[in-house]
Amino acid sequence: MDKLFGTDGIRGIANSYPMIPEVASKIGLAVGWMFKQERRRPHVVVGQDTRLSGDMIAHALASGVCSAGVDVELLGVLPTPGIAFAAKATGAIAGVVVSASHNPYTDNGIKLFDSDGFKLSDQEETEIENLVLSDKGPESNRVGKSIGRIRCNSNAADAYAGFLKSRVKLSPDMSSGFKIVLDCAHGATFKIAPGLFSELGLTVETLNAHPDGVNINDRCGSQHPDGLARRVAASGADAGLAFDGDGDRLVAVDDGGEVLGGDRILAVCARHLKLQGRLGNNTVVSTVMSNVGLGRTLKDMGIRHLTTQVGDRYVMEGMRAAGAVLGGEDSGHIIFSEHHTTGDGILSALVLLEAICSQRQPLSQLKKIMTAFPQVLVNVRVTSKPDLADVPEIAEAIREVEAQLGENGRVLVRYSGTEPLCRVMVEGQSQEAIEAYANRISRSVADRLG
Repeated sequence: MDKLFGTDGIRGIANSYPMIPEVASKIGLAVGWMFKQERRRPHVVVGQDTRLSGDMIAHALASGVCSAGVDVELLGVLPTPGIAFAAKATGAIAGVVVSASHNPYTDNGIKLFDSDGFKLSDQEETEIENLVLSDKGPESNRVGKSIGRIRCNSNAADAYAGFLKSRVKLSPDMSSGFKIVLDCAHGATFKIAPGLFSELGLTVETLNAHPDGVNINDRCGSQHPDGLARRVAASGADAGLAFDGDGDRLVAVDDGGEVLGGDRILAVCARHLKLQGRLGNNTVVSTVMSNVGLGRTLKDMGIRHLTTQVGDRYVMEGMRAAGAVLGGEDSGHIIFSEHHTTGDGILSALVLLEAICSQRQPLSQLKKIMTAFPQVLVNVRVTSKPDLADVPEIAEAIREVEAQLGENGRVLVRYSGTEPLCRVMVEGQSQEAIEAYANRISRSVADRLG
C-alpha cells in the first residue's frame, strides 16, 4: 500500500492495516520528527472519540511521538474541533485526533492538525506519508536520551467548553423556555454538549449519549437523524441538533420535525451574518456537492458563492484564499473562521441558535430562504478506482443523463476519499426522474467496478 491519507486523514478497519499499533507508532514518530522545533519541551496533543479501538491507537501514537523526543498531552475523549483548539491553546507543535468520524465503530482513523489548529496541507500529509512508508525514515535517527513523556490534560474539555461559550451570545429571553433535543451519536460530544447547552439556560433533552465503544453512530447522530426528528415533533421542541461521532458535523431538525442538512444551515447562517455585517468579503464557500438551491439562494441574497473539491480542509483553504468567514459542506461540516480553524458541530449549533434568536423567527420559517432541488445520492461499493472518464460505459451513462437533464439539474460522480465507494449524485426538478437517472449510472458503475 503506497498511500495512507484520504480526503480526511487516514482511515481503515481497526486492527487491520493501516489502523494497527505498529503504523500508528510510526505516524506518531513522523509527526514528532517533522514538527519538532528548537524549544525546551515541545509537545503534541492527542485526543479520541468513543470507539473501542481508540485507546489502542491513541497510546501507540503517543509512544511514537515520545520516541521522537517530544512530550504528549493525552486529552481523552474530546470532539475533533476541541483537539484542534487545544493544539493552539496549549502551544503544541501538532494535534492528533483518533477518530473515524461518522463511520461505524469497526473503523478508526487519524486526523492531524498543525500548531495553529489547521488541518495539514496535501504537501505536509505527503511528507508524513513518505516518512512512515520509507525505509529511511526517522527511526534511524533516534537518540536514547531524547525521549518524551506522557501526561494527561484533565482540563481540556473545560477549556474547550469555555471557548465555545465565549463565541456566541444568546439573549436570556430566548434561552428561557427554549427547548432543544440533542443527538450525540454516542460519540465525542456525549458529555460536553448537554452540559454546555444547559449552562446557557436552554431546556435540553439528550439522546444517544451513552457510549459503550461499539454503538457510536449506530442508527443515530447526523447520519441517521430520523429518530431525532420524531422526538422533536413528539416533544414539541424548538429545534433538534445532531452531531456525528467526532463532533465536527451538524445536522439540524426544525420545530416542525423536518431535517435540515448542511446546505440549508449554511444558507440560514449566511443571511444571519450578512444582516449583522459579519459576512467577510460577502462570500460563502462550499463544495461541488452542494445543492443547486444553495447557489441560487446565495445569488438572490447578493452573496458571492465559491466552490471547492470535497473535503472541509479544502473549504477552509478556499475561505482563507477568498477572505471568507463562512463555508461548509452539505454533510454538516460548517466552518466559522471568525471563531475557529475547522468545522465544529457544537459551534455551528450555537450560531444557528443565535440566528433564531436575533431574527426572532422559528427555524421552520428561517429555512424557507432556500429551496433545495430534489437530490439522490447512491453509494456504490467498488473494488478499484480508475479514472471514470477512462471507463467508456460509465462515461457514456453520465453523458446521457446530463443531456436529458440539460440546465434543470446536474450529475456528480466521484469516489469517496475514505471508503471503497463511488458516490453517484443526481439533482433535478423531478424526484422520480433523478432516482431513475441515479440508478442507471449506479448500475453501470457496479457492473464495471463492483
